[in-house]
Amino acid sequence: MHYKLLGKSGLRVSELCLGTMTFGEDWGWGTPEGESRRIFDAFVDAGGNFVDTANVYTMGTSERFLGKFLEGKRDRLVLATKYTSTLETGDPNAGGNHRKSMMRAVEASLRRLNTDYIDLYWLHIWDAVTPIEEVMRGFEDLVRQGKILHAGISDAPAWIVACGNTLAELRGWTPFVGLQIEYSLAERTPERELLPMARALDIAVTPWGVLKSGVLTGKYNDRPPEKSHAASAERRLDSSMSSGFVTMDHQKRAIAETVVTIAAEIGQTPSRVALAWLRHQPGVTIPIIGARRVSQLKDNLGCLEVTLSSEHLARLDEVSRIKLGFPHEFYDNDLIEDMVFAGTLDRIDDHRAALRK
Repeated sequence: MHYKLLGKSGLRVSELCLGTMTFGEDWGWGTPEGESRRIFDAFVDAGGNFVDTANVYTMGTSERFLGKFLEGKRDRLVLATKYTSTLETGDPNAGGNHRKSMMRAVEASLRRLNTDYIDLYWLHIWDAVTPIEEVMRGFEDLVRQGKILHAGISDAPAWIVACGNTLAELRGWTPFVGLQIEYSLAERTPERELLPMARALDIAVTPWGVLKSGVLTGKYNDRPPEKSHAASAERRLDSSMSSGFVTMDHQKRAIAETVVTIAAEIGQTPSRVALAWLRHQPGVTIPIIGARRVSQLKDNLGCLEVTLSSEHLARLDEVSRIKLGFPHEFYDNDLIEDMVFAGTLDRIDDHRAALRK
């Protein structure tokens, strides 16, 4: 296991992150405590030090399990959890991004995790009503209190993240050092705005849904394609998909078939091939891997030993490529380039070009 700096910070995290949404059976699926501990121990024994959970995962059981598993190891590990979501009903302030929700949630998470600080505290889902100023000042207050060390943001628009970090820079507050998004061969839309933004601002990207709920393992390939009317269900929460829901349209089927074919060619599993592709993508820092069994975790860890050839990468790119749309394709128009650069673009040495790839 190698280690990476977490965005624009000095924090060193393992090149894979252990996601623990499966720890606990409170949602009717998941992993009991004994197997969860074995998964955790196997990840740590492999050199992993970055562990991710959330206040609502398995109704708090995931955090409680981790509170037990961390005993004797707390300071060696980088612990991340989240706020925003709630399992309460009827109280409009029980969830959301606002300060009251943040302060209540962090105290509850600290108790469940049996720790006095959280290394990385994520805003879980953008609520679209809380002022970003309130969010950034709230994170700054928690850092000053020593309850969290760094802040991150998950499942939010690029403009919100950029606005938050610009505000933090101008006011000397804690910035977002991590961005958690869905990204995989079967979900490449973050390439339009989120990934370029993260590269430009030096924010670590920790993708979730890296195997698209099993689609990229090939296990759904024998199912008939979904009817077009099912496409609207594509964006259901990952917790719902983890319990068996998945939409297999024609492109995802083709992507999965290509992954399976390449895996057979190089003697690896489809999961490892899909994860290896992800690790090749510019700006993708630390994929989040989850498992319900130790055998699944060890299979995923094997991606660190997989090298994909340029030909394999080209095949995977071709079958999974998306249209970037406006304004990206507008900028790539030769006429536009000539108008902007007076026909001299090929003679300009742009030392920042690598940041935009």
